[in-house]
Amino acid sequence: MRNLFLSLTVFLLLLNISCQKENKVNPPEPLGPLPSEEQLAWYKMEMNAFIHFTINTFTDKEWGYGDESPELFAPTAFDADQWMQTLKEAGFKGVILTAKHHDGFALWPSAYTEHSIKNSPFESGNGDIVKSVSESAAKHGLKFGVYLSPWDRNRADYGEPSYIEYYRNQLKELFTGYGPVFEMWFDGANGGDGYYGGAREERTIDRQNYYDWPTTLNMVDSIQPQVLFFSDAGPDLRWVGNEKGIGGKTHWNTITPDTLYAGKFGIEDLLQHGTPGGSHWIPAEVNVSIRPGWFYHKAEDSLVRSPENLFERYLTSVGRGSTWLLNIPPDTRGLFHENDVKALQGFRKIVDSVFQKDLARSAKMDASTFRGSDKRFSPENLTDGNEDTYWATDDEVTNASIVIDLGEEQELNYLLLQEYIVLGQRVATFGVYAWNNDQWEEVASETTIGYKRILPLNGIHTSKLKVEIKEALGCPVISNLEVY
Repeated sequence: MRNLFLSLTVFLLLLNISCQKENKVNPPEPLGPLPSEEQLAWYKMEMNAFIHFTINTFTDKEWGYGDESPELFAPTAFDADQWMQTLKEAGFKGVILTAKHHDGFALWPSAYTEHSIKNSPFESGNGDIVKSVSESAAKHGLKFGVYLSPWDRNRADYGEPSYIEYYRNQLKELFTGYGPVFEMWFDGANGGDGYYGGAREERTIDRQNYYDWPTTLNMVDSIQPQVLFFSDAGPDLRWVGNEKGIGGKTHWNTITPDTLYAGKFGIEDLLQHGTPGGSHWIPAEVNVSIRPGWFYHKAEDSLVRSPENLFERYLTSVGRGSTWLLNIPPDTRGLFHENDVKALQGFRKIVDSVFQKDLARSAKMDASTFRGSDKRFSPENLTDGNEDTYWATDDEVTNASIVIDLGEEQELNYLLLQEYIVLGQRVATFGVYAWNNDQWEEVASETTIGYKRILPLNGIHTSKLKVEIKEALGCPVISNLEVY
């Protein structure tokens, strides 16, 4: 009995020493600029819908001139619930509505202009599209965002200081009267020819100073501090450099805004790719329309993107570490057209089919190394379904590999990887290898991972995959791995 007691004591002492040794291994330190809580939540949304709907819908234009009569705005079967139900079933998490486009027509009864829905026949002048969309989005569990064009081709005082006060007053209306707003979207279309209260002339502005954006954004932030601001260069979300739905195969979430007009690749390439070691965390948002135009045009009813094309755009946006903003324009009835709805439903079926069974969940995971040989950072964390656990290496190790042993040969179509970006973005280059004829064969070679990377594997047959991190800004920190 005494020997048993001594043995138990020695065992507990050794266990305690082992635990103390294990607990001495610290997690990796954060590296570079980091995403905010709001940005992290934005990544998880993955797919949001842009809704271009205004008087242009009824004039068959993309950009209204500003002289359109409010009488033209007359949807016959407006149903925001049809929009939201369609989007929810397709997997979208948020909507951004064009509350005011360049023509200046306000989709809410603004107290600061007569060029608005209050002077239209819609609901006898008592309608409010912004309110209807905001309430329907909340009812269906979607977040709500707004687009308010800085340009206004209707206003007589556009170009004068008084217009900035008008623009801010409209922002106050939107951010105080329509519930939480997750994203404020504005673009670079500013100045040119317009109606301008009857002047019918061309006006130019000093784009860098006219709007005094810091004051405007600080005002909005004081009302709703959670809002994310999107523009060409941020400050929270940046344009991806094209409107084709194609994110950069290399996508650094970090960028130095001061270099945007001096980048060696040009502004579009710099926006698309970002900068490793950049000064700010400003991820790229990938926007595209389901039709050739942004507003509804009957002539484009046969030109709606196919479900297969939408899935390809999903892979080139969400699959490249960005968030996808897909525009779906309601028609003159005030409904999503049947062809658009059908395409979205087909897209959802493809996504559900492709990502139905994660083969990595039942695979054996092995790594060339893991941090301090501490199980808190072991490769098993890659498939535990917990987004807050991760595989990590020691600080000095920036080249390491993971082997996924499937147990038997399988046909593989997609590999999904996610970095733990809470601690920053790190991976700069990695390769993927398949076990074939008793040796490793390279099947893919890529650069960044970021929040999420989905790699097509094109139906290869293998029993084992290897992911090798070849270059990183710091020790790799990978939170999730899936195989389909």
